[in-house]
Amino acid sequence: MKKQQSYKDERGKLYLVPTPIGNLEDMTVRGVKILKEVDLIASEDTRNTQKLLNHFEIEVAQKSLHEHNYKQRIPEFLELLKKGQTIAQVSDAGMPSISDPGQELVAACIQEEISVISLPGPTAGLTALIASGLNTQPNYFYGFLPRRKKDQKAELKQLATIKATMIFYESPYRLKTTISNMNESFDKHRKVVICRELTKIHEEYLRGTLAELKSYLEENTVKGECCILVEGQNIEEVSEQLPQEPLKVQVQNLIAEGYKPNEAIKKVAQRNDLKRQAVYNDYHELN
Repeated sequence: MKKQQSYKDERGKLYLVPTPIGNLEDMTVRGVKILKEVDLIASEDTRNTQKLLNHFEIEVAQKSLHEHNYKQRIPEFLELLKKGQTIAQVSDAGMPSISDPGQELVAACIQEEISVISLPGPTAGLTALIASGLNTQPNYFYGFLPRRKKDQKAELKQLATIKATMIFYESPYRLKTTISNMNESFDKHRKVVICRELTKIHEEYLRGTLAELKSYLEENTVKGECCILVEGQNIEEVSEQLPQEPLKVQVQNLIAEGYKPNEAIKKVAQRNDLKRQAVYNDYHELN
């Protein structure tokens, strides 16, 4: 067991500092303060982060830390931290390590018993979730799905029985294909919300069923980074997947519960996605 007392450690500390996902006014006072006080900023993209630093008049030096150089950078950062320097890690937008580089440095610091201090701040998935209208608890954050169609479909099949609201990130260039694949893997009547351009002037929420949004995307182009929020599997969906009793028996069961014959026939037709006449004929043995 390892115990971390973040603010009592006199050695160097790694701060995980969230950055705005669009609107610069979402930068916290504490986040700006930490970025001004640290010895070094580890940035996913130094050019992108420099715009943020310029806006808040922060003059601290940067070094890049991304998926292509983290093996080289981590030993350098650990050496500085052991010497007592403090480092702030930032991604291009939102929380470090959430679908962005960073977790490798965190793991390395924990291994070396160097304090890791996380600041609260913007994260696209939860920001979209609380305005989606879907159930917020429980929720399941996935992030980016595999790009290859075969791999994506296999992954979606595994996710089909999750009861929690699912949160995905997606590029606008792959959005249409991903929603189409979800229509094949999930019940097409599930509620889904697409949120694009979070916190920016063109922020937009598209709400409907998977089938409705598939149809919409076939005729419309969506721009900007997107969050996709998909309703989890519900009880009705589970029951529909179970072996169904014969249509006549289903009608008889509803009549026994107090439904009138025509009402029972209509309800069974809806439940089985059939025309009312087909159920009527089956019940009265007119086939």
